[in-house]
Amino acid sequence: MEQVVRRTIRIAAALIDDEAGRLLLVRKVGTNWFMQAGGKIEDGESALRALQRELIEEIGLLICAKDVLHLGRFSAPAANEAGFIVEAEVFHVRVDSSITAQAEIEEAVWVSHAEAHMLPLAPLTRDHILPLSQTL
Repeated sequence: MEQVVRRTIRIAAALIDDEAGRLLLVRKVGTNWFMQAGGKIEDGESALRALQRELIEEIGLLICAKDVLHLGRFSAPAANEAGFIVEAEVFHVRVDSSITAQAEIEEAVWVSHAEAHMLPLAPLTRDHILPLSQTL
């Protein structure tokens, strides 16, 4: 029996919404999939610290720990790295400030739930984040 090796990428991701109930989705440069802002957790870094670093880099958003709610850990196939699984620490952030795509982000969009389902979505976003967002 052949053993399958699961290659895992640990990430911190933000379910970002606004008072109108819209969700922020981002698409990285050279990719097709929309997903949450966030990124890889570096060795020795907490998930929250990784999220804070990534949100500043990707969308210019500075968040305080008191404004963030940890929603849990979720796994899904990686959208942009074939053969990998992402293990995501997911946090909720509600914002009322403007967002600007920066760094490796090509596009950042505010969408309703219905609009989100019409976009090409990363598996983590499609299978976990969107259903979760409807409970907030």
